[in-house]
Amino acid sequence: MNATVDGGDEALTEKQRRILDYLKANADTQTYFKSRLIGRELGLSAKEVGTNMTVLETGDHGVTVEKWGYSTSTTWRIEA
Repeated sequence: MNATVDGGDEALTEKQRRILDYLKANADTQTYFKSRLIGRELGLSAKEVGTNMTVLETGDHGVTVEKWGYSTSTTWRIEA
């Protein structure tokens, strides 16, 4: 069962909310984020991060998420 948290026009799962909060907290000092490093910080796998980033990429959550590269782990370009 997935817990959801209201966020903008759609509900986010708890994992998506944690990822979004992490990105917002770090976007002022960093632009590029690797899935595996986000996962390491949040106790998630790189696959879990990637799966949930696609939801953040398509929604309006106060950050712009763009899939950027694939070497050693998917890299995401984030703009707050």
